[in-house]
Amino acid sequence: MKHLSSKFHLVTILFLAWWILMFVACKSPALPSSRTPMKDIQVKDLTKSIAKNQLDYKKFRSRVKTTYDNGKRKQQIIINLRMEKSKSIWMSANMIVPIAKLLVTPERFSFYEKFQKTFFEGDVSFINQQFDTSFEFKDLQNLLIGLPLTNINRGRWETISHPKYYILTPKSNKLRFRPTFFFHPNNFLLLEQRFMVPGTQQSLTVKYVNHQKLDGEFIPGEVQISLFNGLELTRIKLEYTRADFPDRLSIPFEIPAGYEPIEM
Repeated sequence: MKHLSSKFHLVTILFLAWWILMFVACKSPALPSSRTPMKDIQVKDLTKSIAKNQLDYKKFRSRVKTTYDNGKRKQQIIINLRMEKSKSIWMSANMIVPIAKLLVTPERFSFYEKFQKTFFEGDVSFINQQFDTSFEFKDLQNLLIGLPLTNINRGRWETISHPKYYILTPKSNKLRFRPTFFFHPNNFLLLEQRFMVPGTQQSLTVKYVNHQKLDGEFIPGEVQISLFNGLELTRIKLEYTRADFPDRLSIPFEIPAGYEPIEM
């Protein structure tokens, strides 16, 4: 993708979140929590327990300290994040003053930045067209909130024995992007998800650490994203502060007059 401004890496950060998505394509009793994984666990029991304990929210907002590091340059940006489940993701980036805003919905992707006074508006399908993928809007929300990018209630899965975590991976060896999920045995929180491209060195790793409890729900305090394209490693760290689940949430977004459109 093109850099929209040489003065900062905001667009790289925001669009990388989308680029990451190229790696995806009646309740039973829950398993008891424990400090260590249970042996000989049934996959269907594990996936049901994970689903039962997953974050349930309608609206979410947080101040996000975002650090971008590609090995050559490291930069920090403060982002105000607001999300309404299944409806919208809104970001306002700040470097002392507001510098850019982004709004993503299931149908649209809109962005504008104030340095060069440019904007982009388009159908979100342009990402799938560019990378030959089939992601959904909810995948990006799941990435940000600490939920699996792949639906573990579909397909055939198997567990990998580990002394500290429950590990799920698909049985099929024919997947284009192979996921592996790590869950905490005590609360079934997602701690890490990895995506590998078989036959290559390309990989994506997303770690969720320092979980905090809000209104009875757990959210990650920090999201660590590592993307290796076979040659270079890019890291993005998202640190959530002042997070809450508000009853009301405003999504102010209007492209200023006089801004020039960008073609992707």
